[in-house]
Amino acid sequence: MSELKKGIYRHYKGGEYELLEEALDEKNKEEKVIYRSLKDEKIWVRAKNNFLEKVEVEKEKKPRFEFLREVEVASSEQKYLRALADYQNLLKQSAKERTEFVKFALEDFLHDLLPVYDHLKLSLKGLSEEEGKSAWVEGVRHVLKQFKKTLENRGIEEIKTEGEKFNHDEMEAIAGEGEKVKSEVMPGYKLNGKVIRVAKVIVE
Repeated sequence: MSELKKGIYRHYKGGEYELLEEALDEKNKEEKVIYRSLKDEKIWVRAKNNFLEKVEVEKEKKPRFEFLREVEVASSEQKYLRALADYQNLLKQSAKERTEFVKFALEDFLHDLLPVYDHLKLSLKGLSEEEGKSAWVEGVRHVLKQFKKTLENRGIEEIKTEGEKFNHDEMEAIAGEGEKVKSEVMPGYKLNGKVIRVAKVIVE
């Protein structure tokens, strides 16, 4: 079986194809060609003699498939650069995934920790002026200040509520009607911009 030149061919109707392989039909030993459409990547099989024959176009004989060019084979350097680019992209993707994992790894832990922070804040509410001057209250205020700074350093921020417009994505209204937050019942928090607990509020 004489071999055809592998490469890119143009069909007489205009489509371009890449000749991939030649083959033999197992049943009748008929010579076949296997080729791929450059337009939609579909694979085609055709009898070799049909592939090679000439057709009449406007009273002129033309090849059914006309050879255009050989397929460029990537050099060793091109292959290396391509592999290097793929590897660098893999490293970037892995680094991004690690960053995302670290960013939200604290989420489960925070669900246990934040109620402690909330209770500390509640312990200072409703105190008289005299009680607010005591040493233990000053100690709690100092701890709360450190607590808040530590949370902020880890990307945790408290959702602003009182006096703000009601936000369905960050808040849950447990009483009232309207679009403005009247008061906060339970604070909400975001971790690196992601809501991990909605704030419970009363609206008006």
